[in-house]
Amino acid sequence: MVKKFFLLILIVGGILGFATFAVSQSDKQPSSVAVPEKEIQVDDAVTPDPAAVSSETTKVRDSSEKPEDLYSQVELFSYALTTIMGEYVEEKKPKDVIYGALTGMLNSLDPHSQFLNPEDYDELKTDTQGKFGGLGIEISIRDSLLTVVTPIEDTPAWKAGLKAKDRIVKIEKELTRDMTLSQAVKKLRGKPGTKVHITILRESEYKLHEFDITREVIHTQDIKEPHIITDNIAYLRLVEFREDSAEQMRKALMKLKTEGATALVLDVRNNPGGLLNVAIQISEMFLPSGKTIVSTKGRHASQNTMSISHNKLNEFSEWPIIVLINEGSASGSEILAGALKDNKRAVTLGAKSFGKGSVQSVIPMPDGSGLRLTTSKYFTPSGVCIHDVGITPDIVVDRIYVDGEDSDDPDAEGDDKPAKPGKKDKASKEIFEKLEAEGIKDPNEIEKRKREELMKKRISEDNQIQSAISVIKGIRVYKKLTTPEN
Repeated sequence: MVKKFFLLILIVGGILGFATFAVSQSDKQPSSVAVPEKEIQVDDAVTPDPAAVSSETTKVRDSSEKPEDLYSQVELFSYALTTIMGEYVEEKKPKDVIYGALTGMLNSLDPHSQFLNPEDYDELKTDTQGKFGGLGIEISIRDSLLTVVTPIEDTPAWKAGLKAKDRIVKIEKELTRDMTLSQAVKKLRGKPGTKVHITILRESEYKLHEFDITREVIHTQDIKEPHIITDNIAYLRLVEFREDSAEQMRKALMKLKTEGATALVLDVRNNPGGLLNVAIQISEMFLPSGKTIVSTKGRHASQNTMSISHNKLNEFSEWPIIVLINEGSASGSEILAGALKDNKRAVTLGAKSFGKGSVQSVIPMPDGSGLRLTTSKYFTPSGVCIHDVGITPDIVVDRIYVDGEDSDDPDAEGDDKPAKPGKKDKASKEIFEKLEAEGIKDPNEIEKRKREELMKKRISEDNQIQSAISVIKGIRVYKKLTTPEN
């Protein structure tokens, strides 16, 4: 008992010492690395490099905060801790009790702030390397429920038929009601080739769906389907913002330009975001020098930043641009859409975006644990807060699916929903018959042409893409009517 008493005295003394340190540091900026809010992406989470941005002071700390309030609350905490350690029915390790308290403390702030024990903190470092088996979904907590932000294209989750806004209610046999993001990620990740069983609630149908999905090491191509659709109108899909996405984007745009492109449909539907600096770089390609791209605002002056375009090349300044967004467009894709929309550089079309725009700082603790703490939020150039608000498109066009399909991937079928008989086979048969008629026999060339034909068919049946083409044609007509003749 004497040993326990002295142990408790040491713990309480340590807490009071920490409180004293916290108060003394209250007006100082903590040493941390700001990262864009990426809400634990299961396939390939990355801790981005901070972008070079200019700072401006917009907030002053409230002088009414009283240090003695903190002391009184720490006293309450220490009393509860002493009572638990002395009176709880089973003996507990002090570290376990403190870690539990810290977990609850961070969880009470918002869905994205987290206490990271040393194992979680090490896993965060693994995230930056992208070496793990996953499903290919980004998840968040919305309305206290584990929610799919979007499935990443061509990943196991996408192919299985998971959709944005699906609520994950079970992982294996465990309910997710009280599960944190990091706990959910641990359960969804695993050795490539192994399966995980999840149960989702699809609120649009108010129906439960069961999925058995095989984990894979996720490799995704960021720029997809760059080509000219019609009348020199180019189209490309930006799947995610990764380290080399900006370089891939520039190469794709230059190639399209040499092929005669004079307008662009930029598709960021179901793009969950990624690296902040890459989102800024890609936005900059379409904005002239001096235009604001995005700003962040927090409690401290150093957290208030503004990113400005330094683009002096203006290689695509004359292109009319339509940006396609939907409920799966989040974070980086919302920064891009908001920057082009507010600067009147593009027309946004589709459905309201997800609304994910907070910045987390990862702060290491002395024992190897860490705090993932929300420190600021994103704002569009017009001052609109992205977080929990999203981007409302200039032109709202709901997605209409052909033949009753409810997916952006015509080949995606859930484990609970067998493929419609004959539909895919019929499409493939028609394509092969066309290729045979053209005398193409090389298997690789046949496969390439088959993919091209399927892509053309998908685009022709996508009412949002077709609406974007019509808007671009309308812009061209308007320019002709308002441009004086020489």
